[in-house]
Amino acid sequence: MVGLAAAFGSGAMTNSIEEFENTDLILVTGSNTKEMHPVISSYMKRGVKKGKTKLIVVDPRKTELAEFAEVWLRQKPGTDVAWLNGMMNVIIAEGLYDKEYVANRTEGFEELKKAVAAYTPERVEEISGIPKDDLIAAARLYAKAPAASIAYAMGITQHINGTEAVKSVANLAMLCGNIGIEGGGVNPLRGQNNVQGACDMGALPNVFPAYQTVTSPEIREKFAKAWGVKDLPAKAGLTIVEAVNAASEGKLKALFVMGENPMVSDPDLHHVKDGLTKLDFLVVQDIFLTETAALADVVLPAACFAEKEGTFSNTERRVQLVRKAVDPPGDALPDWQIICGISKRMGYPMDYPDAEAVFDEITKVTPSYAGMDYHRLANGGLQWPCPTKEHPGTKVLHKDKFVRGKGLFSAIEWIPPAESPDAEYPFMLITGRVLYQYHTGTMTRKSIGLNERYPECLIEINSRDAANMGIQDMDDIRLVTRRGSITAKAKIADVVEKGMVFVPFHFAEAAANNLTIAALDPLAKIPEYKVCAVRVEKAAG
Repeated sequence: MVGLAAAFGSGAMTNSIEEFENTDLILVTGSNTKEMHPVISSYMKRGVKKGKTKLIVVDPRKTELAEFAEVWLRQKPGTDVAWLNGMMNVIIAEGLYDKEYVANRTEGFEELKKAVAAYTPERVEEISGIPKDDLIAAARLYAKAPAASIAYAMGITQHINGTEAVKSVANLAMLCGNIGIEGGGVNPLRGQNNVQGACDMGALPNVFPAYQTVTSPEIREKFAKAWGVKDLPAKAGLTIVEAVNAASEGKLKALFVMGENPMVSDPDLHHVKDGLTKLDFLVVQDIFLTETAALADVVLPAACFAEKEGTFSNTERRVQLVRKAVDPPGDALPDWQIICGISKRMGYPMDYPDAEAVFDEITKVTPSYAGMDYHRLANGGLQWPCPTKEHPGTKVLHKDKFVRGKGLFSAIEWIPPAESPDAEYPFMLITGRVLYQYHTGTMTRKSIGLNERYPECLIEINSRDAANMGIQDMDDIRLVTRRGSITAKAKIADVVEKGMVFVPFHFAEAAANNLTIAALDPLAKIPEYKVCAVRVEKAAG
């Protein structure tokens, strides 16, 4: 992603959550915000209700948020690059782009213009299914807004061209001068609590904290000195899917899984189980005995959020201090104490008196956190970058210039998904979340109230498809892909289009990821969770 991580905060929002309520326009794509991020969606809905904010929603499902939209575009899954290029085609052809911004703050415009010229509204309609007049209306609405924000989530990223789709989102925002202004921005909505913080701390295979690359000799020397060691590896590590592949091939012998449940969350679960069971040694550190922990040689009980001190960094880059409310049960310990204990036994002593001491070290090696301390975080937190003790934190990124200097336009071509419907597997499967469950259900499925609202996996199917197949509401149906099958109850609704089915991935007993494909984005190495070909059958009996 040339220039992208530096330009757009490595997955963090360029702007702030509160701005959604007061901006002129929000384009939401790849995000069922009302169910995935209900608090954030409340800001969006308030803006619309006040008459201040116009909303464009791009989603293959007719979600509740679409009811608030001025324009709802129902695209075929996996066609995001095409319709984004189509919007830019209209904006450039009609001269609606911000010419001064493009001239002064960006580069690569001519290459972008040439690339999107082929994506006429007529061609985009053929690719995406979005009516050309609707695409034109959305493009004009976005381009003419004084300040327009783009909010997206994993519906954009979890494709084999997810990186290219994010670049396309950045292209559209820069084209209309919407980076570096209040109410604008490129605003990815993180999928789990503290995903942003984990990435900030270097929980990625190719970077140290603050996205400082492991391939840089200067950076390695900096961290080697800070940590009191001679050498640090210069080679990037493996992503989750790559690690599972290596385990399956016998190349990876041991794995430490911390706060993750790949036996529900990762694609092609039969392959995941094969890899994990072939390991010589599997350790899982978690607060409950998850489906993954059940396969482990050793399970380390960890403290939950309310049982420890520390910080969380949220999707708007806000670092927030949490205080321990209750003691952890039994032998459970905070994560940092477990890691320190293991490190000490392996010959590298990590001696910290408390979590605050860990954070003090973080600020010394993480420039974007350098101005923070527990005292400053006590009153609602600070948004990075916060480089000095006098700095107030940063509400809006890239106000005057991008980290790389000028914003770089990228000429992107659309490619189809790794797997499309055919005669044997005629339906398109999409996966996602529901309001009343969370991620792999490790915590929420232990809540009586939440399980009363959404107790089991429901497969959404269009009413016309159901009628053609003789399927009644709440009948058991079976979904089959080239990788596996699941059986669950049918939920007949025109939320999904004809020829499409939707499955939430929270339910281990009907795990959507038994069906999904492990095809990877070649750059970000993210699996194509969101789309694959599937067959629908009435379940026997």
